[in-house]
Amino acid sequence: MTSSAADRMHAISADTRHTVEDVLEYARRRALYEDVPLDKPLTPRDLERLASGSITPEGIGSRRAIALFENVLAPACVSTDHPGYLSFIPSAPSKASLAFDVVVSASAIYGGSWMEGAGAVYAENEVLHWLAREFGMPAGSGGVFVQGGTIGNLSALVTARDAARRRAAEEGRTPPSRWVVVCSAEAHSSIASAAAVMDVDVATADVDENGRLHGEAVARVLDEHGDAVFAVVATGGTTNFGIVDDIAGVGAVARERGVWFHVDGAYGLAAMLVERMRPAFAGVELADSLIVDPHKWLFAPFDACALIYREPALALSAHTQKAEYLDTITGKPDWNPSDLAIQLTRRARGLPLWFSLATHGTAQYRATIEYGIDLARRIADEIEQRDGLSLVRDPQLSVVVFRREGWTLADYEAWSDRLLEEQHAFVVPSSHADEPVLRFAIISPLTTFELLTAILDTLV
Repeated sequence: MTSSAADRMHAISADTRHTVEDVLEYARRRALYEDVPLDKPLTPRDLERLASGSITPEGIGSRRAIALFENVLAPACVSTDHPGYLSFIPSAPSKASLAFDVVVSASAIYGGSWMEGAGAVYAENEVLHWLAREFGMPAGSGGVFVQGGTIGNLSALVTARDAARRRAAEEGRTPPSRWVVVCSAEAHSSIASAAAVMDVDVATADVDENGRLHGEAVARVLDEHGDAVFAVVATGGTTNFGIVDDIAGVGAVARERGVWFHVDGAYGLAAMLVERMRPAFAGVELADSLIVDPHKWLFAPFDACALIYREPALALSAHTQKAEYLDTITGKPDWNPSDLAIQLTRRARGLPLWFSLATHGTAQYRATIEYGIDLARRIADEIEQRDGLSLVRDPQLSVVVFRREGWTLADYEAWSDRLLEEQHAFVVPSSHADEPVLRFAIISPLTTFELLTAILDTLV
């Protein structure tokens, strides 16, 4: 090797080292923020003025790139881990999970097969098996971490339809011209999205006055659609209200009719880790599949959904991809995560949760989830005591929906914009029965009663 070539390789090595150090230094600062900035979006015009020109033939270097991200791009993103982020369903990853997420990327682990990622898959399965036991699933249950609840629900429903097709063939029945999935009108939008991708129909069952789906309503829909129904979905904590369906009643009807029973617990099922909340989720143990999103209420970073099957072998039949280059892993007894959902390439996205659980212990997780439930109840009581404010429904988990009497959607939006502009909090309007409303979605253990009451004080 010539001296010039050696010098060039040394220079590249030094440049790479500086780049890694710059990135890790920023990651360290961000992960250790004690006062996380809320921040706010910028307009496309502002970002064009402030951030354009970063992609060039020569590159701008790591220092300038990090500075651009830290000073312009990151402040144009609302921080979902801010204690005043109360819209949608927030994320509040533990510092341990954030730090280990960097390790996952730095380790260049492929999490799709046991052959290539045995250690990572084993650790992920430790978490999945713990969750399965907590939810009352039988021994032998297992699954995979996928991108989010949308992918988890889609993968579970694809497995359910495949099982229904196989059962129809075994029984000598002609498959229906259109398959049907049954859920409530308050089910998450990802169920309808999955149905559209799968080209199947959605039949909605009526809910009660509290928004809960019951077995009797599901039975009526099953009577109407018969063998065309391949799955019934119950929700373990709706996004808008945090309402838990009558999972036991719905599950009993599904099992009696021989229909796949799926529980979408993306947001709320984590509450089952709190002992006193378990009765609200009775019947989860009947599920053929379920999901819960650790990036919501299990304090993991984006993006992670735990998808668990009662009988993982049924998922293998539906999802295992076959190709010549995959022959070395296809059909082996190894646990290959890529065989359990619609993905092939996958990041070992369950590892940050594994590390945080291993670091802090499950007792800390239970206590932190319970804190959010208790805080929701406390602020709901406060809302009821204030003139001009009223609850839309009593909170069941950690979502509190309420109204400011006499306000229009325009009033709510102006108030919300001002709240964010002042960097006080991020609370956007929602709606219920065509009425604009407000909601607090409480996830972060850094969210306090004092912060929430200060937000209520601005509703004048």
